Order: sequence, then structure tokens, then C-alpha cells
Amino acid sequence: MESNPVLLESKSSPINLLNEMQQLRLLGHLCDVTVSVEYQGVRAEFPAHKAVLAATSKFFKEVFLNEKPVDGPRSNVFLNEVQVADFASFLEFVYTARVEVEEDRVQRMLEIAEKLKCLDLSETCFQLKRQMLESVLLELQNFSESQNSEEDGTTRPSTAPTAEAEQEPLDSSVATPGPGASPEGLAAKSKEKM
Repeated sequence: MESNPVLLESKSSPINLLNEMQQLRLLGHLCDVTVSVEYQGVRAEFPAHKAVLAATSKFFKEVFLNEKPVDGPRSNVFLNEVQVADFASFLEFVYTARVEVEEDRVQRMLEIAEKLKCLDLSETCFQLKRQMLESVLLELQNFSESQNSEEDGTTRPSTAPTAEAEQEPLDSSVATPGPGASPEGLAAKSKEKM
């Protein structure tokens, strides 16, 4: 008699794997590639693991799959025009799936993600940029509404007609606008009367 198959799945294993790979990288253990980065005379070298870089970056995957065997087990990759801080942040992201950067560096991180063909980082940067843009638009909208309220002298009238508004004489609300009346308010009142 056969028993039914069951699924054994670990929710913590991917996180544990990333954490362990990050620790190995930071300690320089089992690293089989050195990435040399240079930008405007500033140069740094980063030991890493080919498998991690290839799994997270199509650029590195192409480089490693097309490289010819060299004398030693360790290879070198040179990246020009990539800032050291940006590549360090890129490495932290691919090894931990998260990185903290200043808001003004998000565009540069998006550029490095596109250059190195790292889809996860690109998507993360796009989502963050969209959230930042939505936040700015919301602030502008709130500012605009507060400015309109100050210009009107009161808060905006509701669009639902009230019994009091329906009983006002037609000529009093349309023909003689009061001080501080806006064109939008007049148009709304004339529409209510119609």
C-alpha cells in the first residue's frame, strides 16, 4: 500500500542560505572571483562567489559562462565607471535581498542594476521610485488643496445640494459673488440651481 506524498518545505531556508553566503563572503571564505571596481581614480576589490553573482545578475552569468579556464580557480572581473559605494550596496543586496541607501542614490542603484542586468534590484528600485513619486504627488495635492481652501476662505462646499441652497433666490448666488468667491464655487452654485 502506497502512502500519499507530503511536501517538506522550509520557509527559513532561503533566508538562512543568504545569511550564510553573506557571512562566507564577508570572511573571504570559498570566494572564487574578485570584482575590481574603479570610478574616477577610486578603486576597490570585492571577493565574491561566482554562483551568487551569476544567479542574481545576467551580466555576471554571461561573463562566467563565457570565460576560458585560467591558471587558478579564482578569476577577476573589472568594472569601470561603477562607484565603489554603489557596487558595495549591489553586493549587499544580492547577498541579503535588501540594502539601505540614501534617497538620492536610488537612481544610481537603478542604473547599476540595469548595467549588471539584475532584475530583482531593478524591480525594487522601480517600486521604491514609484512610492517616492506617489508620496510627492500626494504632498503636492494636499498643498494645492490647502492653498485653495485658504483662497476660498473656507473649506470646499460639498457637491450634494442642501435644502437651504435650493430655497435661495436664483439671482442672489449667481449675480452677486461675495468677496473671496472663486470661479469654481460660482460654477458649482450655478449647476446646483439648474
